[in-house]
This record gives sequence, C-alpha cells and structure tokens, in this order.
Amino acid sequence: MRREEFYREARDDRDGPLHGLSVLDVTKVWSGPLATSLLADMGANVVRVELPHGRDGEVPPEIPGTGLSWFRETVNRNKRSVGLDLRHPAGRDAFLELVRDADLVVENYKPGTLDGWGVGYADCRRSRPDIVVVSITGWGQYGPDVDRPAYDPVVQAASGWMSLNGEPAGRPVRAPTFLADELAGLHAAVGALAALAHRDRTGEGQHVDVAMLDSLLASSCGLLTLAAAGAPPARWGNQTDFAVPSNVYRCLDGDIYLSVALDKHWRALAETIGRPELARAPGYGRGAQRRQNRGAVDDLVAAWCRPRPVGEVMAAFRAAGLVAERVRTLAEVAADPHVRERDMLQPTVLHNGATAPLTGPAVKFSRTPTRIRRGAPAAGADSRDVLGEAASRPDGS
Repeated sequence: MRREEFYREARDDRDGPLHGLSVLDVTKVWSGPLATSLLADMGANVVRVELPHGRDGEVPPEIPGTGLSWFRETVNRNKRSVGLDLRHPAGRDAFLELVRDADLVVENYKPGTLDGWGVGYADCRRSRPDIVVVSITGWGQYGPDVDRPAYDPVVQAASGWMSLNGEPAGRPVRAPTFLADELAGLHAAVGALAALAHRDRTGEGQHVDVAMLDSLLASSCGLLTLAAAGAPPARWGNQTDFAVPSNVYRCLDGDIYLSVALDKHWRALAETIGRPELARAPGYGRGAQRRQNRGAVDDLVAAWCRPRPVGEVMAAFRAAGLVAERVRTLAEVAADPHVRERDMLQPTVLHNGATAPLTGPAVKFSRTPTRIRRGAPAAGADSRDVLGEAASRPDGS
C-alpha cells in the first residue's frame, strides 16, 4: 500500500480522532507529559497547567540550533500552557473553573499533594461530578509503599526489570530510555480513554490510578508470573531463552541481529552459511536441540559473519527470508527514508521561531490523521486565551 492509498479518505476538518476532548495537564518531568502528549497528538485540546514562567522539563542537552531543551520540546508539543500557582487560592480557584469545562485531568504528583492544595480528585468532582482524573505515581494511590519517592531508574531497579538487563556475567543495567515513565504514560493514556468510554455509556466519572511499578510489571511479558510460580527468569543479554541462534553477530564493518525462531528458518540459514548438512542434523535440526547446543550454534553463525561486511551478510539473509537487521545508531535511523516516510520526524516551528525535527506520533489513522500541529509552548504562554475562554462560558458563570 502506498501512503496516498492509506490516507485516501482522510478528513481535513479534525485535528485527530480525539478532536473536541478537553484535557487539563497537571504534570511534570516525563510520565505525565508523555500521557497527555499522546492525547494531544490525537487531537485533544490539552492545556498544560504550570507555574508562570516555570522551567519544568528544561533538561539538557538543547536541540542544536534552537536554544531549547529536547526534553520539554519533545513531550509538550501540541499543547497550550496556562500559568497558575495551584498552591495559592487564586490559582486553585482558577483551576477549578477550568475543570468545569474539562473532560479529563491528568496529574503525576505524589499521592495527597493535589488534595493538600485543594485541587485533588474530590475537589475536581465538586466542579464537575463526572470528571475523569488520572493519577500517575511511582507506587500507586494505595499500598504500603505509596509514600516512597520514585524516579524512573529507581523503579526499574525495584521492579526486577534491571536485574534481567545486561550481559549474563555482567552487572544489572538500566534501560537507556525512561522505560518506567514511558510505560506509565502509555497505560495512563489507555486508562484515560477507557474511563472516558465508560462515562460516555453511564455518565460516571472516576479516579484512574497508574503506578510506574505496576506499568513496568504489566509490560514485562508475563515474566512476573514465572517468578511468582517458582521459575524466575535468567538474564540472557542479547540472546533469548527460546530461540537459537538469536544474538548480535559481529561482521567486518558492523553488527547485525539475527533471530531464528522457526526450524524452517534454521534450514534456510544452514544453506546460506554453507552448512546444509546441519539443516536436520542431531543437535541442530530442531529448536529444542539447538537450545541444548546453544554455544556451538552461536559459534557457527558468528564465524560465518565475522569476515564478511554487513551488506553482504544482510543481502544473503534477506534472500533466504531470514529475520535479521543491522544494528544501527539513532543517527542512522533518523536518516532512513522509511522513517521519514512514516512521519516519525516532523519539522516543527518552536515557540522561539527555531525549527526542530520532533519525533512524530506512532499511531496512524486513515480517517483522522495525526500530526505535530505546534511546538511546546513557553510556560504560561496561553494564559490569557485559556482563562478568557473559561470566563466567556455561555452560562455567564
């Protein structure tokens, strides 16, 4: 399918499938802003509530040539910003007025913080009884550990995830991305949409509780179940426990990753590397046999790849229908025509007039396409417009 075919019935009168949804973003750092950025990308009207002239998210480095932080600009695109200090009565009252017209509030402060400011779930319900409030925290709204502070790598450590990452004989290694934050943000966005769907059917709002710990455990491929049942998983590094060969292999000018999960792919690999006699040989022909013979199989593939350039190896593997890819840098990925065609980098004008290639939305909609409509706002940049909209409510209140 060509791009034009996919979007042949696209509408141009909507910002995305969530056009018309009103969201108040009371978040900081990454997990909360990510959740609301997903909703904003899909067309929701997201208003970021932050301290006037605040500096949340201005984490180095800057995007070259812009003078602005990659952190804030990436995760706050497609939003507006209103400057309110929720710790003070005037800010609290203005916020609760905004809640009256909102469908959803997303926050990621420690449990009880917003309650103490008079803008928690119970307070929001008094302004709008059917409001949906999503709270993202490290450990959740209840349980023995709710008062503990949390940062992404700390949750990676506490969840057991970090113990599985790294080489088998090495030390535990954290993910190079904010994995717990990312997954909590994703689960928060899904939870918000589910709660809104329930409200559409019943008229009932609710409080949605998303913990970074729970999100990481729920997205760990069921390994928590194995551990609880008495079969804790091992650390495999670049290998997997169920497919052999499956590893990074050094070539003459780079690395490739090959994964052979099917016996028919093993037979194709045996032909490709000039060892057809091993296609069905004892110790090689079946997946269970290869798992028992892991070292010998791995050495065989590694020896074939080592003297050959990546291009030659990949051409041979692709011709054989094998599942393999070169291990690329993100700079190489950014230059990939496929990535560009998928709109995963979108040139965006930022609030200071500079332009940056922001990472685009992952989900594509044929009828209601998504895009980056605007860069991240400066803190409080839209206060007059947002507060003016609330003041001009048709009922005059």
